[in-house]
Amino acid sequence: MSKPLRAFIAGIIQGSLPDSVHPQGYRREIADLLKAHFPGIDIFDPIIRYPDSLSYDDEAAGKAFFNLMELAGQTDILIAFIPEASMGTAIELWNAHHAGALVVSVTGLAKNWAIRHLSDIIVPDIERLKTAIASGELAARFAKPRQPPQTGGK
Repeated sequence: MSKPLRAFIAGIIQGSLPDSVHPQGYRREIADLLKAHFPGIDIFDPIIRYPDSLSYDDEAAGKAFFNLMELAGQTDILIAFIPEASMGTAIELWNAHHAGALVVSVTGLAKNWAIRHLSDIIVPDIERLKTAIASGELAARFAKPRQPPQTGGK
């Protein structure tokens, strides 16, 4: 019996907001979509693991941060919602890419170098993500042999 597919839902949480978080409804939408098309998938959501993270003291915040970055590199697929730049999400993208996970970015920032070079698939919005999943595009990408990650240089 094979292991269940592991997914990490990455995406903007605090971004550049000093004392609040961006709306997080995209996480439930992505999780529901994955569950509908990949039965038995194991989904990791940082908001569920670390609720109320803005209230964490430095020690707890540091532990949560480094744990999330590590977990992003231990997944089969990372789906990142990036409506604007997100430093934590960029590191999660890097770790997932470097570990050979399938990286999908949901963003209008397709020309951003970090997004462009760390993502296997870039879609502009959740609707296009729904289409990519429902059409079998994501499932087909898992069937292809993974290329070693590019880490720069010639």
